[in-house]
Amino acid sequence: MTATARLAATFVFLLALLTIAVQVPLTYEDQGSLGATLWRLGWFFTLLTNAMVCVSFGLMSIRGRSLSAQWLGGLTLWILIVAVVYHALLAHLYEETGLRWWTDLSFHTVIPIVTALYWLIFAPKTPLPWRAAAVWLWWPVVYCLYAILRGLATGAYPYPFLDAGKLTLVQLAINIVGLALGFYLGGLAIIAIARLFRR
Repeated sequence: MTATARLAATFVFLLALLTIAVQVPLTYEDQGSLGATLWRLGWFFTLLTNAMVCVSFGLMSIRGRSLSAQWLGGLTLWILIVAVVYHALLAHLYEETGLRWWTDLSFHTVIPIVTALYWLIFAPKTPLPWRAAAVWLWWPVVYCLYAILRGLATGAYPYPFLDAGKLTLVQLAINIVGLALGFYLGGLAIIAIARLFRR
């Protein structure tokens, strides 16, 4: 890892860390206890994936070594899907102001952009097999199962398209398959871009 790449990784890490650090007390205001705050934050794919970005870039910053091409490719895919799904399906549901607006912007727009830019410019572009697009589905699939099981236990769901309390099983299955297909096609695009950059 070059000094410039390490500096860029540090920037992404600090941005993600700052955004999470600001979001925690904002959520605490709503929930009233640390346990309830962490339980709430651990409900969302957005927060969990941004936490992955924070930890991954923190490790690169501290160690001065890049993580594997396959991990960084998957991480870039997941955080970009956060941005795409939010702006396509969810943004109209929220009207945040002040610091809540800032964290919303950072989680859903700024961090995905800087992560993608880091991947394009600095991440290793070792040949990624096409099957990596299928391997990268593990995180969204695990999350969907987690969100639905948690929802069945609590009666609350993080996203309308995973709301098993309002959707039929067929609608829920179509939504999950559609999400998986989106992730898979996005994964293929990531792999194609990586191969193009190597050429």
